[in-house]
Amino acid sequence: MSESHPTREAYYRVLAEYVSAETLVVTSLGNASYVWSNVCDRPENFYLEDAMGLALPLALGLAVSQPRKRVVAVEGDGGLMMHLGTLITVGSVAPRNLTVLLVNNNIHAASGGQPLTNTALDLADLARAAGIDKAERVASLEAFRTLLPPALDAEGPSFLVLATEPDIPPVKPAFPMNPPMMKQRFMDAIGAPRYVPAMFRT
Repeated sequence: MSESHPTREAYYRVLAEYVSAETLVVTSLGNASYVWSNVCDRPENFYLEDAMGLALPLALGLAVSQPRKRVVAVEGDGGLMMHLGTLITVGSVAPRNLTVLLVNNNIHAASGGQPLTNTALDLADLARAAGIDKAERVASLEAFRTLLPPALDAEGPSFLVLATEPDIPPVKPAFPMNPPMMKQRFMDAIGAPRYVPAMFRT
């Protein structure tokens, strides 16, 4: 990037000030989850491991199934480009309670820092084209503080593209992340049953 932008951690510290106790936060793999665990660990966080680009699909499903709770998806630009169809689905389904924070560092940080194939792509414009009207670019913490509260209160999906400094070296998470344990902790937090009976029977 030609100019300096806030770090992921700086954005996260602002986010931590505004998420309510009921807000569900889904973070993508690598530092997206590791840094958030250090800033604001809570049972209502779902940390994805080794599933690039799947934070937004999971958050979409949560927003539909948990309509009374605000759901925040923290996805990376590289991950989004791997699953662009999800963006179109979000625009079509238009969940009233979904906020997407897209970390825009122009690299695939979790896999070693390879540059995106098209760093000139305007991801806010892309979101609007997909049907998400409330889409904005953010390049400073001041702008984030201004745009985040209405994004968290919006009726309909909102999408903030956060211009971010790359952070390729992995950050040590707050604790060893065991995916089955993280899943169960999150299920307990939202009151999901441990066993879901089959809907289709032979």
